[in-house]
Amino acid sequence: MSSSRNLQETHLNRARASLRQALSWYGYLRKSGQLSSNPELLGLVKPELEALNSTLNKLDSNIIRIAAFGLVSRGKSAVLNALLGDKILQTGPLNGVTQWPRSVRWQPGGKVLVELIDTPGLDEIEGESRADMAREVVHQADLILFVVSGDITRTEYQALLELRRSQKPLILVFNKIDLYPDTDQGAIYQNLQQLGAGNPQAKPLLPDEIVMVAAEPAAMEVRVEWPDGRVSYEWETPLPQVEELKEIILNILNREGRSLLALNALIQARDAEAAIAQKTIDLREQEAENIIWQFTKYKALAVMLNPIAFLDILGGTVADLALIRALARLYGLPMTSYEAGKILKTILFSSGGLLLGELGSSFILGLGKSTAAITSGDNPSNITAFAGSAIAQAGIAGYGAYSVGKAAQVYLEKGCTWGQLGASSVIQEILSQVDKNTILYRLRQELGIKY
Repeated sequence: MSSSRNLQETHLNRARASLRQALSWYGYLRKSGQLSSNPELLGLVKPELEALNSTLNKLDSNIIRIAAFGLVSRGKSAVLNALLGDKILQTGPLNGVTQWPRSVRWQPGGKVLVELIDTPGLDEIEGESRADMAREVVHQADLILFVVSGDITRTEYQALLELRRSQKPLILVFNKIDLYPDTDQGAIYQNLQQLGAGNPQAKPLLPDEIVMVAAEPAAMEVRVEWPDGRVSYEWETPLPQVEELKEIILNILNREGRSLLALNALIQARDAEAAIAQKTIDLREQEAENIIWQFTKYKALAVMLNPIAFLDILGGTVADLALIRALARLYGLPMTSYEAGKILKTILFSSGGLLLGELGSSFILGLGKSTAAITSGDNPSNITAFAGSAIAQAGIAGYGAYSVGKAAQVYLEKGCTWGQLGASSVIQEILSQVDKNTILYRLRQELGIKY
């Protein structure tokens, strides 16, 4: 258990370090003027910068957020009330009792602090804004309770798939189990195992991922025999049956709670940084295109006029690297190791194209551009050969520069969350270390991450 706690603490510290690095980088950009000198860009990315700050604050507060989702009348509020042991959240027979997300604090066992979030039904009539708001809660949640209370409908199944795609651990809660005879409960459980996985080819849910409860059991008529021999009948409401759910939640929190907190914070940071990169690239698209074409023209012209093949290749590589740096300065995005291999291949293909062009001209014309330049004084016809070879290689050089520029845009856009302490890098690191008996291991399988 101590090793599990130590690993969780490591994950939490790595997540903090990742977010602080991101905030430090964008703080530097603001101080250096790259952001503040562009009010339009600063306004565009302000929500993402605020999200990074609030995510770090959430990490420091060490509060686990558990959100309940489901369609109307499935008993989401009732399930949370049963966990709390008090009817704090409003419930009722009418659809749409919960109009807005509402959160309450819960401290099970007097140790870990949990925030339970109740959400509107995902299928409320004329409730598009409320449904959208409910989905927004997913981004803040560390663990999701998806509440059902009967055969899963198509709408529920689609909502379940959407929540699965949010890359958050999920527990499927079957409420109102008291309405079903014991003989049916086994079949219900098996059906939920397959449907809850969200994919017919996926493995069935683990024991920690599915639980049956009765948050507000139906009242039962009880026969009462009095000492004087009289018999009467009274209606009694049984106590909620949520102890198994409470125990599962506590086990998950003790076993991997801090890791869940770290992972969710990193996912939020990754999405925020990706949005910053996308907005930056979209806003400066025309400037970037101008820079790429400028380098393309200069590189093509330099190769065409230069008579020495070796300098073509060396100069072309230097120009490609300079283009990448120019784009990095324009965007103000961190340069990391993400897809560095791909961009290096693009540069090598660019240089290799020039080399093949030189060899091709030597084979076809019997002399290369360098030879034609040297011997042009002896044979004027060599000037024509030089021009033809130079124009062909200039075209190859220009195409190579343009390819490098486009590859660099992808490299800078996607790479901001990778590299040392990048959010995506730390996410992979955490998922590579989780135990097979954890709910996070299931998430790793869904993401298709192999180690």
